[in-house]
Amino acid sequence: MTTATPPALPAETLSERVVEQLRQSITQGVFAPGQRLSEQALSDDLGVSRNTLREAFRTLAKDGLVKHAPNRGVFVAIPSIASIIDIYRVRRLIECQALAQAYPRHPAKKRMRTAVQAALRARETGDWPAVGTANMEFHMAVVELADSERLNGMFAPVLAELRLAFGLLQDAEFLHAPYVDMNVKILEATEAGRYAEAATTLQDYLVHSERIVLAVYARRLAETGAVG
Repeated sequence: MTTATPPALPAETLSERVVEQLRQSITQGVFAPGQRLSEQALSDDLGVSRNTLREAFRTLAKDGLVKHAPNRGVFVAIPSIASIIDIYRVRRLIECQALAQAYPRHPAKKRMRTAVQAALRARETGDWPAVGTANMEFHMAVVELADSERLNGMFAPVLAELRLAFGLLQDAEFLHAPYVDMNVKILEATEAGRYAEAATTLQDYLVHSERIVLAVYARRLAETGAVG
């Protein structure tokens, strides 16, 4: 009996997989804002054709994560101040509602705890970029409490764009240190079923975070002359 060779992934599915891999790399801080992305290097690393990679770039460009520069190539985007304001508006609408209306036994609670524990371990060793990555995972898990694949899909590029803004600031400890314990507080309220309290805490958290990020970001842009 012969075993049939499984069909190759359709081009669209392969492109989507590449989009997700690149988006995850951005969310984890692998790529810096403004960094040029080499088609040859990425196609080799990912094991895909340049055509597939270019299709992924087009999707990421629509998400505001990369930009095409004529005759220069593809670069990781630098979010504008207007984009950051909009990101936080979206975060407050989605995350706070997801917490306020969370299902009591939703498995995303376990992912929230895993992310908090990872952040605490990274803080102990002074690995602040890892704290930032754990923070992203925590907030993605908060959105997963809403139990909506559409919201999950919409929120993933929002977090990736936010990580780009954090990357430009170049001070991961200053950005993330205040929020490790706040995430612990939100997690404890959520696990205790105090969803309204958790949502209110998160609302205050996001307002504070937005003010800090915008202030530092504006100063950074003034110093570097960068344009988002």
